[in-house]
Amino acid sequence: SSFVARTSTCGELRSAHVGRPVTLCGWIQYQRQGLFLVLRDFQGLTQVIIPQDEAHSHVKKLLSNAPVESVVRVTGIVSLRPPGQENPKMPTGDIEVKVETAEILNVCKKLPFEIKDFVKKSEALRMQYRYLDLRSFHLQYNLRLRSQIVMKMREYLCHQHGFVDVETPTLFKRTPGGAKEFLVPSREPGKFYSLPQSPQQFKQLLMVGGLDRYFQVARCYRDEGSRPDRQPEFTQIDIEMSFVDQGGIQRLIEGLLQYCWPEEKGSITTPFPSMTYEEALADYGTDKPDTRFGMKIKDIRDFSRRLDIPFVQNALSYPHGTVKAICIPQGMRYLKNKDIESLKEAARSQFNQEVVDIVCKPGGSLKSLLTRFLGQEQQSELIQVLKMQVDDVVLLAAGEHKQVCSALGSLRLESANLLEAAGLVLRDPTAFQFLWVVDFPLFLPKEENPTELESAHHPFTAPHPSDMDLLYSDPTKVRSQHYDLVLNGNEIGGGSIRIHNADLQRFVLEKVLKEDSEVLSHLLEALEFGAPPHGGIALGLDRLISLIVGAPSIRDVIAFPKSFRGRDLMGTAPDYVTPEELEPYHIQVSWPVAEAEAKKN
Repeated sequence: SSFVARTSTCGELRSAHVGRPVTLCGWIQYQRQGLFLVLRDFQGLTQVIIPQDEAHSHVKKLLSNAPVESVVRVTGIVSLRPPGQENPKMPTGDIEVKVETAEILNVCKKLPFEIKDFVKKSEALRMQYRYLDLRSFHLQYNLRLRSQIVMKMREYLCHQHGFVDVETPTLFKRTPGGAKEFLVPSREPGKFYSLPQSPQQFKQLLMVGGLDRYFQVARCYRDEGSRPDRQPEFTQIDIEMSFVDQGGIQRLIEGLLQYCWPEEKGSITTPFPSMTYEEALADYGTDKPDTRFGMKIKDIRDFSRRLDIPFVQNALSYPHGTVKAICIPQGMRYLKNKDIESLKEAARSQFNQEVVDIVCKPGGSLKSLLTRFLGQEQQSELIQVLKMQVDDVVLLAAGEHKQVCSALGSLRLESANLLEAAGLVLRDPTAFQFLWVVDFPLFLPKEENPTELESAHHPFTAPHPSDMDLLYSDPTKVRSQHYDLVLNGNEIGGGSIRIHNADLQRFVLEKVLKEDSEVLSHLLEALEFGAPPHGGIALGLDRLISLIVGAPSIRDVIAFPKSFRGRDLMGTAPDYVTPEELEPYHIQVSWPVAEAEAKKN
């Protein structure tokens, strides 16, 4: 309590402090019939006894009439609570403070919602009054834990491993490829800055500049719609090192997370397991597998080749055709028919993939549209191949490999949600399972034009050393030196070894990606001045913290987040500006501001 007008906080007093005069400052959490109130500050709660004698009648009147959430300062004596009135749920539950003097520092008007964690309120209302929502216990805990973790990260990187904390510019120029960037007008006609989606180019240039080890708690921007794990502005722990390989970056990050991991969340074991992109896709249908539970995708091509089922044989006739399945344990016991139908409909609508369900009945028989194509021996063999038990439900799909895997991967997660909603626990909410995913493809076909290629991650990622020849003959088969870090099925970090050769970087940009390399002339020139081999990674801080605390959205670990649509509901941003304010930037809005205001209202 140095520097402030209190002797103690509301969370620190114990029986050892009995008899001590104290001054407390905080918010009135609760007040009962003019007898006592509970005072709250950032550290906890303390019960405060309102004096009832005539000599302190003005104190009683002051505190009894003060609305909840008013800010007060009280002075009094720490006392033991009467026998039987202790509260074991409160750290300060053995004591109370008998007030002698009190002062109302600020009165609170009628609240839009109660400041209690168990009181439900809409997210829109919470964000409109974010400064009130921040008073809740869970947001206080989240933000303080976030601060502690970032401080530990700084200690580990700077004090123990010689990293340099460097701030990079926020106003820069457009980067080819990747996410959409926010544009910022300048006073030069037709010229705009871009807000960087990451400090990618700057951290590489710092390696050319000889800093060797860089890190930054970096503010990043993407002009994309919000999702539960996305915001238009977000924070990442940005790292770059010279003379390092993929294994070195991975060991650094494993040590970093071990060092900053909160004690109350248990310990984490290193090294983290690793899986190739192809393995992740084949077994889990995604490049960010949740490995806390089974239900892995099973390849049944060998068994299916012997079946006389038209759609199966048709799928297998194509070069990348496959037949795969997932087994939902106890599906008939926990899921309803409408649940299974909704899973099949999701595969159709989201992946254009037909799925057939197979139920294992008592006695070892199967119930499915496929049974008319299967003899008893084949049914028994299928049960063996899929390791089915009574009441299990299998979802089977045939078609193009990636499409089938993606569809079954999505159904695997949705099935787990349905099973858990019905009472079967599959994923331990207290478990933290990290996983490295490696050997991603370097390039992918563009969705809008599959004959053209785009970077799977960004154009600065180095090709896998074993695939260098393929870069010039068949770039679609080139693996990258990219690596993702996954936690409980969520990507929390991604990085790569970078291209440090100017000729190779120019070839990738111009010949493979068909990009104008002039936009990156500054980086290409820098690579010609003795750029060292280098690589790095960025950890999504918001997402990492939200997983550690179990928050449903990253908005619960950001002090002032944007809404689902990217708006600030408290300050009503973005907002209109007048034509006069736009004039220095040589910009005109295509419709009058007044008309836009009218449409909005």
